[in-house]
Order: sequence, then structure tokens, then C-alpha cells
Amino acid sequence: MSNEADEVERRRKLEEALEVKALRRIINAYLNYPEASEEDVKRNERSFKKLPQTHKAILSHLPSKFQKLRWCIAQNSYFIFEMLKAFEPPIDLSLNTDICEDQHHQDNSSTSGDILDSQESLETIPREHGNDNFGAFYKISSSSSEWLNPSSQSHVPLVDVDKVRCIIRNIVRDWAAEGQKERDQCYKPILEELERLFPNRRKESPPTCLVPGAGLGRLALEISCLGFSSQGNEFSYYMMICSSFILNITQAAGEWTIYPWIHSNCNSLADNDQLRPISIPDVHPASAGITEGFSMCGGDFVEVYGDPSQEGSWDAVVTCFFLDTAHNIVEYIDVISKILKDNGVWINLGPLLYHFADMYSLEDEMSIELSLEDVKKVAFHYGFELEKESTIETTYTTNPRAMMQHYHLNANCVEVDGMKFSLS
Repeated sequence: MSNEADEVERRRKLEEALEVKALRRIINAYLNYPEASEEDVKRNERSFKKLPQTHKAILSHLPSKFQKLRWCIAQNSYFIFEMLKAFEPPIDLSLNTDICEDQHHQDNSSTSGDILDSQESLETIPREHGNDNFGAFYKISSSSSEWLNPSSQSHVPLVDVDKVRCIIRNIVRDWAAEGQKERDQCYKPILEELERLFPNRRKESPPTCLVPGAGLGRLALEISCLGFSSQGNEFSYYMMICSSFILNITQAAGEWTIYPWIHSNCNSLADNDQLRPISIPDVHPASAGITEGFSMCGGDFVEVYGDPSQEGSWDAVVTCFFLDTAHNIVEYIDVISKILKDNGVWINLGPLLYHFADMYSLEDEMSIELSLEDVKKVAFHYGFELEKESTIETTYTTNPRAMMQHYHLNANCVEVDGMKFSLS
């Protein structure tokens, strides 16, 4: 019995150490942003220096542009560092992670030596970290902010820094006036359906709505402002660090300025478009008129909401650009069907891009990739009735002033459990 208890404790420590290692790497991705961005500018400068003098004379404004890019990078870096200073890690980042390496050697893994090679382990948390209210995203803090000390910073792959740049673009989508068009494309149809389906909302007993894959939290907040007791669920630490800062720390609309479009020189109409500032947030979250009960929950959707205690808990589930994040989309739909109340509503909007479809690795990541027709068959199997369906054209974190625009054709569906669901 003692050996069994020792093994349980060892596995617990290993899981905790893996989580610490993953979160350190994500924090280092944020901290590496200035250096990686500076290297991009230097690469542009090296290319410029290779030009013949006659061509340099034609493009004499470029050195000035490079300096402006550096200034924009500094402003973004300031925002990122202030965000990290406000972050209270849900785990003690000073924990020793040597157990990860010990386990790695015990398993005699054939990987290159980094136990955190998969996308999932790098950017996500393995279990629930609470169901905290809007004003207290995380309660557990490390004893100090030593993890922000530059001397403890380590280099990470550039792909990790690319995720930081993606977060900066997502901020525009969710929390800038410039992102209103995308929000109208994606969020407005959902909000209109919720208003139609729940016309008699009462403040003293608001309907409950879950938003898996809540990202930076704007949709969950908008649903709360409609009079729902809404909860956003997010799995990515990249997202959660940023959403916690915007939801809980910002003091006023337009408090921060970022430069989200500086990292691509392609398809730019003019330098001023690329260098333009974006003020965030466009609304002060705490003053937006949220309904009591608004919260954000960190953790894997299936692990957190697949728990028996969640069955029959929600009047509505809203999935926006979420279904295709599944390894197994059938499992997602199964969980949604169980957590809805009788005659509950599932509203879905998004593409079927399938995040793990091109994930080639030694681990051979599972990826169940169904057509929309098959997704609907699965929904019918779990007792849903399709009430409404349409196709909506949207962009996603796209620079509205760029010469190239990428559009998704999204299924927009409303399903009722007993039930209704919507696929968009």
C-alpha cells in the first residue's frame, strides 16, 4: 500500500513540475518578445545594407522606419511587462522541476530531450485552476516575482514568441474599437440568438451560459452584460495571462496603447498603416454592466466540465471558434449534451479548421476531423435538434487595412437539447 501511495505522490509531483515548466516557458516567450522582435528589425536592416547605393537612395526613408519599429516594439514590451507584473501564477514557479528530467530519462524517450515538445503541453494547463469571480482571476501567488528577473530568463523557440504576437492581434479582435467589425461578424449573431431564445431574463435569477474557449474574455463579458450569469473557460496560459490583466487590472477605457501590426511587412498599403497605434480596451470591463456571477475558469474543457457535478448545470453553451480545437470533437459534443439543462441551448459559430490536423510529431497526436454534415449527425446522436442554421463569412485577427484578407465561411447553428443547437 505504501508503494502505491508513493507512486501517487510521485505522479502528483511530476504533474506539478510539468506545469511549472510549461508556465515558465510561456512567461519566457513573453519576456523574449523584445529580443526576438529586435532581431527581426536587424534582419531588415541587414537586407537594406545589401542594396546598391542607388537603390538605398530611393528607399532612404527605411532607416527611419526601422527606428520607428523599435519604438513600437518598446511600447508593446512595456504593455507585456506590466501585464506579467500583475499576473499571479496559480502555482509556485520556484518549484524544482528536476523530476521532469528524471522521469524523461526513466522513460527512455526517443524525443530530442525536451519533455515539453507538444503544442498542448506548452501552452495549456492540465487541470482546473478554479472558478474565480471576475475580480479575482487567480488567488494563488508565488512568494516573489523572481520569475520576472532578466537573469532567470531563458530562450525559447521562436514559435513560442509567435504565439505572443498572435495574442497581441487577438487583443485587437476582443478589446479594441478596430476589432468591432470582427466582433459584429462573430459575436453579434450569437448575442442576438441568446436574446431571442431567453427573452424573459431576470436579474434575481439570470440564465446560466458557459463559453468554452473564451480566449481573452470579451464574448463571455458581452453575454454577461446581456443579463446572463456567464462563465468563460480557457485552456491556454497565453490567453489567460492576458485576459486576467484586461478584465481585472485595467482601470479605464483606452488605458493602454499597442502596435499589433508591426510584425509583418507584407501586404501593407502604407507604412503608417503598419505603424498605427491601437488603444485598448475600448470599454472598461468592470464598468461594462456585467451580471452577478460572471467568472473565468482555467482548465481543460473536458476535464473540468466532464465532471459529474457539472451535469445539467447550464441553460446555454456558446462555442465560438472552439469546436475544431478538439482532439476528439465527438467528446466535446458529448460533454456539451451532458452539462446542458433539459431544453438547454447550444449555439456554435466557427470553422472546422482542426488545430491538430497538421500536427506531425513522434507522439502522433489524435485528430478526429469531421465534415459539417458528420458534426451534425453526432449532435443528433446526442439528442440535439437543429433549430437554425446559416453560413457567415468572417475574418479572424485580420488587419483591416492589409491588402490581403483571409475569410472563414463559418457554420452558425443553434441546437436545443431535447435540445436545440446552432452551428455557424
